[in-house]
Amino acid sequence: MRFEGAKDYVATEDLRVAVNAAITLERPLLVKGEPGTGKTVLAIEVAKALGAPLIEWHVKSTTKAVQGLYEYDAVMRLRDSQLGDQRSSDIENYIRRGKLWEAFESDQRPVLLIDEIDKADIEFPNDLLQELDRMEFYVYELDRTVKAVRRPIVMITSNNEKELPDAFLRRCFFHYIRFPDEETMSRIIEVHFPKIKQRLVSEALKIFYDMRKVPGLKKKPSTSELLDWLKLLMSDDIDPETLRQRDPTKVIPPLYGALLKNEQDVQLFERLAFLARREQRT
Repeated sequence: MRFEGAKDYVATEDLRVAVNAAITLERPLLVKGEPGTGKTVLAIEVAKALGAPLIEWHVKSTTKAVQGLYEYDAVMRLRDSQLGDQRSSDIENYIRRGKLWEAFESDQRPVLLIDEIDKADIEFPNDLLQELDRMEFYVYELDRTVKAVRRPIVMITSNNEKELPDAFLRRCFFHYIRFPDEETMSRIIEVHFPKIKQRLVSEALKIFYDMRKVPGLKKKPSTSELLDWLKLLMSDDIDPETLRQRDPTKVIPPLYGALLKNEQDVQLFERLAFLARREQRT
C-alpha cells in the first residue's frame, strides 16, 4: 500500500514520503503543524486514496485511553439484572467497543485516526503504548485477548498544546507539516476553487502573507481561514483591483472576520491603520 497523493488534497513530496514510511515501518504517523494545515484531512484523504475504511477517534480533554479499547457498563447490567432482563446474563451485552477494537477487528486494513492527542491528559499517550505497539489488548470481563487481524495504518495529529512523552514519540514516525509557501498555497486554492480568477488569488495571497508577517499577531490566519476568505470574496464579487489598491490607512482587508479571530489582533491592525494615517498627515 502506497500513498501517491489525492486529487482533493495537495500533499508535498516530503509528506507523501512520511506517510509511506509509516506504512512500511508499521508505526503510527505523528503529524504536527499549525491549526488549519490539513492534519486531520490528511488521514481522510489517505484512506480514500488507499481505498481503506477510515475509523476516527476525536480526542477531547476528558477522553481516557481505555475508551479507545472498550467500556463496561456495570451499572446498566446491575439495573437490568434487578429488573429481570435476560440480557444481563451475558456480560458482552454491556461492553461497548472502542475505536481501537473496531480497527483491530476490521476485515480490511483500516486507517485509524487519533485526532488531537495532545488535548487529553498527559498520561493518555503512555496508556496506549502497549496497545499500539503489540496491536492487542486484554478484555478482563470476557477473559480474552483482542488482537489486530491486520495492523491498521495509525495516524495521530497534535497541535502541540502539550509535550508528548518520549516513550510514545520513540514508537512513532514523525512529520511536521510546514506552512505552505505561496506556490503550494496556489495549488491548494486551485483544488478548492478551480474557476477562481488568478488576479484575485494573487492579490489575496499578498494580503494574506503580509498579515501573517505582522509582529505581535496572536493568531496567524491559517489555510482553512484563507479558503473561507476567498469564498466570501467570490460570493461578494470583490474586484481584484479593490484588493490591490487598498488604502494603507485602513490596513484591515474587506471581510477580515474570516481571517482575524480575536479582538486583540483586530485592535493591532486598527493601531497600524492609525499610525499610517498619522504618518500621512505629517
